[in-house]
Parts: sequence; structure tokens; C-alpha cells
Amino acid sequence: MTTPTIRFNARTHVGRVRKHNEDAILVLPDQQIWIVSDGMGGHEGGDYASRVVVDAVAVLPPNMAPTEKLGAIRHALQMAHATIVAEAARRGAVMGATVVALVLADGHFGALWAGDSRLYRLRDGKIDLLTSDHSLVAAFVESGQMTWDEAGKHPQANAITRAVGVGEELELDKIRGDALPGDRFLLCSDGLSKYASIPELGAMLGKMPLEVVTDNLVQFALDRGGADNVSVIVVDVI
Repeated sequence: MTTPTIRFNARTHVGRVRKHNEDAILVLPDQQIWIVSDGMGGHEGGDYASRVVVDAVAVLPPNMAPTEKLGAIRHALQMAHATIVAEAARRGAVMGATVVALVLADGHFGALWAGDSRLYRLRDGKIDLLTSDHSLVAAFVESGQMTWDEAGKHPQANAITRAVGVGEELELDKIRGDALPGDRFLLCSDGLSKYASIPELGAMLGKMPLEVVTDNLVQFALDRGGADNVSVIVVDVI
């Protein structure tokens, strides 16, 4: 069986309104690991939390077997959670970070997430949202009262219920599936997803070459207002 070739492009942007970028991204193509983390808690707190998240994964050993990677990332995120909780207590502050992590190996993908940073997959021209936001409005979506796109416009859309560094225990959701040649994965913070509907993302992912797709996705969010930091990673399976 031929091993698929993986290509990617990544970008993070401060946006049009905020003075500091509280997002952090991690790209480890040799290990086929990609992460987006969106910090919360103001400049110092959000910066710190998202950086702790990506740094915890960045130091994982480079020679892990594919079957070990998700478990190792989960453990690293649990360690990051404890570190952020301790630092928040020391500062007397509330801070945390969302996370979405993608791993590719042997024709399969695995993902872990907490919060409202998202993972999508475009396959044969059809886009699917693979994650489900951990937010107050998620219950409305799961009960069929609204779509994810409608939930993004809800007044409580930014009220998330899970994050690394928030609460006593970190609960991560997981999804696995196949990764076929031609698949395109998108990881992003809500600085993009709050501005772009799922059909709009599918259209852009379907027509833009990898070399420009992240720039164009970021610019789309900026053109719609850019009130938040914007982080985007696109991963192609060739």
C-alpha cells in the first residue's frame, strides 16, 4: 500500500480589533500532528494558556508509533491543564484555552478537542464538521433547534463549557476515521468559524490551491469584521 503524501499550510493573524494574538498553532509535519489553540483570559492569560497547550505537545518524542500519538497528546494536554490551573490560582485569574488536535497515520485520522476550535473535512466536494463545539448553544444544535451556523450567531455563542485550564478535570472528545487521498482537513479557531458558514468554507476549500487557501480564509474573516484572532491550518492528503 502506498503511503499518502501529506501537505499543509498554516497561518495565524491577530485580526482587525485585538492588539494581541491569543491563538497559538503547532505544526509537526514529520509527526503528522497539527494543533490550533485559542487562549482565553485577556492578553497575558490567553497568551500563556494557548502557549502552554502547544508547548506541551511540541516536546513529545518524535519517534512515537502511530497508535501511541493520540494517547500521548491526551496526556500532554492533561499536563497542560494542570499547569494552567496552577498558574491561574497563583495569579488569582481565570485563564484557559480551547484546543483541536489532528493526527494522521496509515490512512487514518484521529482528533482530540475541547472548546469551540473546529476540525472540518472536505471529501469529494462535500464538507463535514467533524467536531462539535463545547458551548452553551451546542445543546440547541444537538436537539435540532438550530444549525451550527445559526448557533455561531447566537448571543451566547462564545460561552464555551470546556477548555484546557478551566475546571477541575479536562474532558476531551475524540473522533477517528479514514483519511483518503483527496481529503482536505481544516483546523481553525472561532475567529474564522464565527464568520464563515459551513457551505462557505466548503466552497473556498474546494476551489483554492493549498498555497493560497490559508491566506484567503484569513482574509475572508478579516473582511467580515476580524474582531477576533484568526488561526487556520489546512492539511491535504495527496
